Amino acid sequence: MTEHDGADTDGTQTTLQTAAREIHEHLEATAELPIDHRTNRWLGEAEAVAADAAFNDLDAETMAKRLSQVRHLLEEADAAGHPEADEHLEQAREVCARVLD
Repeated sequence: MTEHDGADTDGTQTTLQTAAREIHEHLEATAELPIDHRTNRWLGEAEAVAADAAFNDLDAETMAKRLSQVRHLLEEADAAGHPEADEHLEQAREVCARVLD
């Protein structure tokens, strides 16, 4: 057993999955809002990757990789141009930072 296996990994996995679900909820909430189409593409891709981490049985290492990918995609996204969407985008970024930093 490595230091990344066992109960510690289970706790990390649960934390990452909870974060992925929270991020997904924020990004999903932007889907129907009238936002810039370039930003919408970044958010749609980030939402899909977050869903993969949130709703599939992935190990902690893979989940962390997915969330890192989400963070990168969110960094590429400009402001959405809609106050509610911008708030969801900021919240998703904050969750990424909280679990990855």
